[in-house]
Amino acid sequence: MPMANLSRRALLCSAAAVAATPILRAAGSGLKIGVTDWNLRLGANPDAVPLAASLGFDGVQVSFGRKIVDNRMPLDSPEVIDRYLQLSAHHRMPLDGTCVDMLHTNGLKSDPLAEKWVVDAIRLSGMLHTDVLLLPFFGKWAIQTPAERDAVADRVRELAPAAEKAGVILGLENTISAEDNVRIMDRARSTNVRVYYDVGNSTNAGFDAVKEIRWLGKDRICQIHLKDNPAYMGEGKINFVEVMRAIRDIGFNGYANLETDTHKDSTVAADMRRNLEFIRKL
Repeated sequence: MPMANLSRRALLCSAAAVAATPILRAAGSGLKIGVTDWNLRLGANPDAVPLAASLGFDGVQVSFGRKIVDNRMPLDSPEVIDRYLQLSAHHRMPLDGTCVDMLHTNGLKSDPLAEKWVVDAIRLSGMLHTDVLLLPFFGKWAIQTPAERDAVADRVRELAPAAEKAGVILGLENTISAEDNVRIMDRARSTNVRVYYDVGNSTNAGFDAVKEIRWLGKDRICQIHLKDNPAYMGEGKINFVEVMRAIRDIGFNGYANLETDTHKDSTVAADMRRNLEFIRKL
């Protein structure tokens, strides 16, 4: 509508609506702040989409779930996929990535079932129009030795062609160093294998997250998790001013998803808003 045709009342109403919005979503091609559905306590649940939208996030990372029925993950259903896509379009809330959380049960390090879940997750990621799939390596499936690191790289190399064909990036999230992750990437021999960098995991493992982010650079990082659990962001041991400066300086402009806990005396909405507001101010 041309500006000349807008009444003063309409302008005032528009300004009031903007002022009433507690947190605005990021615009343009800069860093975008999303959220994990499991930290919204809505893992593998389409209701995470409208909740993320209402809280002001730029995207939501979707987990595929672990309650296997008929040898399928919970999201492996045309009806559920359609529901995600409908809600995403309705709320203008991108599905910014996925996570094959069945790897917490059947780890890619050595469990034969893991490859099936990853292949299925690649297919489902394509159906959801997402291009980053997180592969977690934690607990008894954590990578602990050079031999295990090489075994993981070999298995990822076998899966990489399917990811390349689907246009999906396999993101490695673990507790090993940036250098060891790049060793996996090099051995996997695919540009579709990258690091899913988690500042909390790396800090807790004794690594300097700021130095690692700068060393990896934007082309070896597919996405980022931001957290300093159990503390609120900015009140724990991680210097997020320097973390965000490093992310900016390397030119990373993808998604950084909050993976922050909810305190027992608070609510998901309140704590997510608090952490999101803090990171947006930086």
